[in-house]
Amino acid sequence: MAEKETILTEAGLKKLEDELDYLRSEKRQQVAERLKIAISYGDISENSEYDDAKNEQAFVEGRILTLENMIRNAKVIKDSDINKDIVSLGSKVKIKDMETGDEDEYEVVGTTEADPMADIPRISNESPVGKAILGQKVGSVCVVRTPAGELNYKIVSISRASAAEPAAKE
Repeated sequence: MAEKETILTEAGLKKLEDELDYLRSEKRQQVAERLKIAISYGDISENSEYDDAKNEQAFVEGRILTLENMIRNAKVIKDSDINKDIVSLGSKVKIKDMETGDEDEYEVVGTTEADPMADIPRISNESPVGKAILGQKVGSVCVVRTPAGELNYKIVSISRASAAEPAAKE
């Protein structure tokens, strides 16, 4: 079975590589030391410190495998590849709710980097809004289907998410 491609920005790839490096170098040593201390307490059959350390070790090793897989299957979206004329991965998009007139700004990223709580929310290309606005141009109106009904958004501006340049305006 083919492994799933991980779509990342250059910054997202760097973040995963940094986490992997930390887990391999520092965290593994910390967990090994916890295990060593727990074993020194004697009987491990009823030793909660030992059980906790083994569980943490399993989590760390699982996360390392996950990160290695994500990095191996990474498709990196370079800033220079981001089209400012249409919404694509790596775009910063300002949209206007056609019913309320409210405007929101999002960065469209792969699922790995999604962070809806960031200052500028980073939405997944697989989210309802992300799917609806991908491929759209400034001035386009798109329909987002949600459990609560359909929402209509107009694309107000598109720019590169990491760029400091002004956004294209309608």
